[in-house]
Amino acid sequence: MAQFELVLPKMGESVAEATIIKWLKNPGDTILEDEPVVEIATDKVDSEVPSPVSGKLISQSFKIDDIVNVGAVLALIETEEITSPVSDIAKPLQNTTPLPDEAEIKAPGIDQVSPEKTVHLNFENASRFYSPLVKSIAAEEGISLEQLDEITGTGLENRVTKQDILDYIKGHKKPVVHEQQIEAHPQTEVKASSISDAPSPVIHISGGDEIIEMDRMRRIIAEHMVMSKQTAPHVTSFIEVDVTNIVKWRERIKSSFEKREGQKITYTPIFIQAVAKAISEMPMINVSVNGTQIIKKKNINIGMAAALPSGNLIVPVIKNADQLSLIGLTRAVNDLAGRARANKLVPDDVQDGTFTLTNIGSFGNVMGVPIINQPQVAILAVGVIQKKPAVMETEFGDVIAIRHKMFLSMSYDHRVVDGALGGMFIKRVAEYLENWDMNYTI
Repeated sequence: MAQFELVLPKMGESVAEATIIKWLKNPGDTILEDEPVVEIATDKVDSEVPSPVSGKLISQSFKIDDIVNVGAVLALIETEEITSPVSDIAKPLQNTTPLPDEAEIKAPGIDQVSPEKTVHLNFENASRFYSPLVKSIAAEEGISLEQLDEITGTGLENRVTKQDILDYIKGHKKPVVHEQQIEAHPQTEVKASSISDAPSPVIHISGGDEIIEMDRMRRIIAEHMVMSKQTAPHVTSFIEVDVTNIVKWRERIKSSFEKREGQKITYTPIFIQAVAKAISEMPMINVSVNGTQIIKKKNINIGMAAALPSGNLIVPVIKNADQLSLIGLTRAVNDLAGRARANKLVPDDVQDGTFTLTNIGSFGNVMGVPIINQPQVAILAVGVIQKKPAVMETEFGDVIAIRHKMFLSMSYDHRVVDGALGGMFIKRVAEYLENWDMNYTI
């Protein structure tokens, strides 16, 4: 008999850790090769870790809600054959520096507050269970046992998770006013209200109200949206587009396309193709901001916002969208959308996006003001296609005709995308859509 170490595999360049959310196998259970053993969650997507070998689960190294670094041993599996303790696929990262927590990131040019000494807490009298990670964070942040007991836990059996205690710290920490700053302006009166966090609104709950706890993904989405609005000054431009040619072309070819390719063609790959072409002409939309640096992205990776059955949102990414044909884009869109609805996306599917497209028209919305998907600098929303009377110029004069029209709305980061570039970009996308060739062969 030999023992195999099942480790947390590498899940993408920016993913350094994951949270254990559910054990699918318990000690003593038989495991088949490629059978899922544990469910994990990163800040991007939930996924399963399968076993590369068959055998019997001997032990689990972590509990539910524990945070695990990439390369750590998740479990031991007893096998009949002699197996390398760590497979080549799931080998721990070598010489890899883990991503720092938000509290560890230091902004250049800003004085840092010296960390307080670690507080040693006695958990013998604790009223409930706390994981080692939560205890460590509490000790480092000076959180007392009484304060810990006040935190509402969202984990299994109401346990306090890492995110719960970080949210508590964020809500109770106040910015520090340095003596040097006060001395530089001795005549300025510092009011308490000017240095404290804005108070949370008072929520009045009546007897018939229902309290619904946010799930993990909704909490991540909420934090990401707030962070984006605080990071980037948003500006939104709008344009109305005549897509009559596209509507008529799709109606004509969609049946034959489905028979030939075995899948449907929607408007989404057409929109993505237009966006990718426009980015190729105006690459300064395809950037990220790092302090005072503008990072111009080499690849054009288009994210497409997809609504999940749970009501949450996820953004799978089509890599190198500018290099795909319309058939290739259609296959990629259908594949990612299908796996998103089935919760089968892997971490690599939602990474490295450089621009995002969101189709609010699928919900009947005319237009919207989308929030930028950080660290990108622009997001395009496409509205519902409607029949409208429109004035058209002909060789015989102006006429009123029924046309298929829609609105595009693009939000962009005004730190690096000015109104001129933002306006020209959305106009260029509109021109690609309006000038669609009715004789285009796919």
